[in-house]
Amino acid sequence: MLLCIDCGNTNTVFSIWDGTDFVCTLRTSTEHQRTADQYFVWYSTLLAHHGIKPRITDVIISSTVPRVVFNLRVLSDRYFGTRPLVVGKPECRLPVAPRVDQGTAVGPDRIVNSAGAYDRHGGDLIVVDFGTATTFDVVAGDGAYIGGVIAPGVNLSLEALHTAAAALPHVDVTKPQAVIGTNTVACMQSGIFWGYVGLVRGLCDRIKGEYDRPMRIIGTGGLAPLFSTGDVLFDTVEDDLTMHGLTVIHRYNKENP
Repeated sequence: MLLCIDCGNTNTVFSIWDGTDFVCTLRTSTEHQRTADQYFVWYSTLLAHHGIKPRITDVIISSTVPRVVFNLRVLSDRYFGTRPLVVGKPECRLPVAPRVDQGTAVGPDRIVNSAGAYDRHGGDLIVVDFGTATTFDVVAGDGAYIGGVIAPGVNLSLEALHTAAAALPHVDVTKPQAVIGTNTVACMQSGIFWGYVGLVRGLCDRIKGEYDRPMRIIGTGGLAPLFSTGDVLFDTVEDDLTMHGLTVIHRYNKENP
């Protein structure tokens, strides 16, 4: 079985792929101090709770936090007896190389999302990922990542409001009943929710205008389903797009040694 590990700035996700389906997905907070042994204790304890005993033969890692990669490599070698593929490293080949400015380092998460989206939907796409940052990835007709947009994440914006303005409380992200709030919490929720609906719609429209051809919009990330209720923002929402992209890249490397 293949263990897919996606390490973001906020959370790290472990998903086990049996070649057909993801049989188990586990999530933990991202902490660069966590050792390989600590990862394994957490991982094995939860698998035992779910009654799953997978035989991991391969590991692939995508990480936007470079400091955690070493311990994830040790985890793979010590407990699974395999050398992991790490997206973004020279030994990990990509189905289609990104086409960006020379010398630009493309985030592994954006590469993986592009690969997963292209495999499922073909090219000429915008992938909107609601993570710590809200990213917009443009995928060309041949599957190449060709650029995009990085905006502050939803929760990051809420935290900034709460931290910088003493009178503003911390609020949950939710769809408000009306645009015009009649109390502080409702005003903040409206500003975040409808503000990000406008941000997504506006940026996607501008991207389409520059790209100058029909494009499909794919939403992913934890908050994508919530924002899809606010307006017709996405053609489809994919909750496992990043993990699927990891399986696509792993399969490509197996088939092209």
